[in-house]
Amino acid sequence: MSLTPQEVTNTKRELQENFKRTGLSLEQVAQDLHTTTDVIEDTLNLSVHYIEDPWILKNYLEDQLDDHGITPYPFTALVGDYHRQWFLNSHRIDQKEIG
Repeated sequence: MSLTPQEVTNTKRELQENFKRTGLSLEQVAQDLHTTTDVIEDTLNLSVHYIEDPWILKNYLEDQLDDHGITPYPFTALVGDYHRQWFLNSHRIDQKEIG
């Protein structure tokens, strides 16, 4: 399944806004997710090798925001239970295997 051009634009904005709201550095996010800053930057821009990566970053950002009592910017395409999306490897998402 792929996103429409508008959904791509929206999802990039939503990921980037939530990243900004966390106040975390790219380095900290990369360290927490056991990857590189390049992978995080690519995921923020939806330039990914695995379609699960935006979901992993989304979940991470939402968890960080929730832990600090900050309201996340709402997502419009990355919604619902990813376990029910046949095209996603939910195990990768659950294991936070990004990049």
